[in-house]
Parts: sequence; structure tokens; C-alpha cells
Amino acid sequence: MKKTKVVTFLNQKGGPGKSTVTMNSAAVVAERCSEGLADDAPSPVAVVSVDPQGSATWWAKVIGHNNLPFHLIQAHDDSLDMLRRLNSLTQAGISHVFVDTPGWHEFDPDGPGDGLGDSYSAQVMRAVLDVTDEVILPCLTEPLCFDPTERTIRRLLAPRGKKYTVVINNWDPRSGEQRLDKTRSFGTKHQWPLAETVLRGYSVHTDAPAHRLLVPQYKELVTPVQLEKYESLRAELWNTTDKKKRKELEKQIETPLKAADDFYRFVDELDLAGEK
Repeated sequence: MKKTKVVTFLNQKGGPGKSTVTMNSAAVVAERCSEGLADDAPSPVAVVSVDPQGSATWWAKVIGHNNLPFHLIQAHDDSLDMLRRLNSLTQAGISHVFVDTPGWHEFDPDGPGDGLGDSYSAQVMRAVLDVTDEVILPCLTEPLCFDPTERTIRRLLAPRGKKYTVVINNWDPRSGEQRLDKTRSFGTKHQWPLAETVLRGYSVHTDAPAHRLLVPQYKELVTPVQLEKYESLRAELWNTTDKKKRKELEKQIETPLKAADDFYRFVDELDLAGEK
């Protein structure tokens, strides 16, 4: 029997955008995986939040659970046995699970062990990692995010042999490419598997929860003509590696569509909608 694919979004650092990347990636994958299904068919995708802060759950409540393209489960205090079955939900019709996690504090960053501690939240994180197929680490273009990302990999993921990818998140193109280059250089020095796609920082992402939106709904913020223009340019945009040409093409695309485009690229690059 096929197993449910479990992708966990993780970083010791608080605030690198784990919830935003989790929710929007899940929404894009749900759109991909629901193609060909009846309109009233249950979603094959679930988001599981083990973050006690519950950012994903709050976002879901604002949108309305019936309007979500996926199932949302708040599970930070659920049983460990339940969490260990996250990769066995195909009989329930769930092919993909995306897990949103909290950051955590290490009292001794250079001490032994994985750095999670002994709390129930730590046990929850370990149970999730036991059934995780792939870990995504959002990382900001800020030096304060570099070391926590490296520690997460060195202490928590590498000893477990987990497949992982670091994605640079919330980079503001208006700030120039110096910060982006420094982040990539740090990642290269530490042999991080870096996603080629950079998730740029746009206000539409920040405002989306309050506006009851996820990435697939960004198209509602533009006119049909603007959407048609984007669709006509997308293939050329995705295929060009020339930065100058890409910038010229993007000048013709409305900001909400550029913001959404990053997530569609990211999901396709990592084949997050693919089977386990």
C-alpha cells in the first residue's frame, strides 16, 4: 500500500516564515493533486500544525475551514501514536501531509543531543520527524537566521539522515542582491542543498491571511487581461536563465502573480506534489 508523503517545514529560528510557506505550498499542491477530481471531492492534502502558537490554525479560521483547499489539523498536544501514523493516511484519502512546526530555544547550543530538549513538544517533533520524507527549512537573508538553520541541520537532520532543502524566504528584491548572495554563500560554504527558487517578500503574502487568501487565490486580485498576459509569458519566464531578460518579462506581470509564481516554481522544483 502506498504511504502518505509527509513534508515538514522546520527551523529552530522563530519567524522565518514556516507557516506561510507551509500553507501556501500545501495550497498549490492541493490544486495540483485535485485536478481531475469532482468539485465536491475531499482534498487529498492535509496541513498538520504542531506549533502551539497556532498561526496556521488562525489563518484557517479566518479563511473558513470549508473554504480551505486542504484539511487543517491542530496537533501540538495530540498523542504521539497519532503523529506516528501521519504517513499512513492513504486509506483516509490523504496523499500528502504538510507539517508546520514551532521554533525552539536551546539552552546549550553546543551540548549533546538534538537540541530539542525533554518537553512533550520535543517528543512531538521527534515523532513527526520519524515519519517525515522531506524537510524544508525556510531561511531569511539575515545573519541571525544562518546559525540556527545550520544547527537545525547539523544536530537534528543530519544524524537522522533526513532529506532536506533550504529555501531562501522573504527576500526583498528592492534591497539589492547583496543579502541574497551572502545567504547563498553561507549555504554553499556549509554544503546546504539550496532551492534554486527564491521566495521573494511581497506585501501580498503578509496581508493574505487577513484577506482570506492563499496563493492560488491571488489571481482574484488582478483583472482577466492581466492574468491572460501572465499565462502567455509564464513558459518563457520559467525557461529563461538570463536575469536581465527575466526582469524585463516580470515588468509585464502584476505583483500578486509574481508572488504566486514563486510558490508554483518552488513546488514544481521540489516535486512536492509528486508521490512518495
